Amino acid sequence: METASLSEIKKELKVLSPQQLQEILLRLAKYKKENKELLSYLLFEAFNQQAYIESVKEEIDEQFKNLNQSSFYLAKKTLRKVLRTTKKYIRFSGSKEVEIELLIYFCLKIRKSGLRINSSRVVMNMYINQVKRIRKVLSMLHEDIRLDYEEALNRL
Repeated sequence: METASLSEIKKELKVLSPQQLQEILLRLAKYKKENKELLSYLLFEAFNQQAYIESVKEEIDEQFKNLNQSSFYLAKKTLRKVLRTTKKYIRFSGSKEVEIELLIYFCLKIRKSGLRINSSRVVMNMYINQVKRIRKVLSMLHEDIRLDYEEALNRL
């Protein structure tokens, strides 16, 4: 079976009735958790970005509470998991501002976690790569918005 292109899918969706569209969306949400999460975001949270950011930050906080400080290996695994979750929520929003805010928050949490990030090359590289990503996305924003985030970035 060959997968249809995005433009073909878009054309076909225009032809479908609202009832058929609803059935397709429900079926799509049933088979994969990430599809259901994305659909939940689009239906219930997309209209209020600030509340969405706050809820994601709370989830990041919860995951950082489980950070194992006694074993650097386990701490690295937890940090990777938190970063993976953060990137998933960034993909859902598709907004550069949300991406910058969440990545800055993630980096701040690493700094405040008490881990000696300089002693682990993996953690240090993870941190540096996120700062680079923030700078890259920041360069794509309008100057007025950029100034607000540059102050937070300089604190990192």
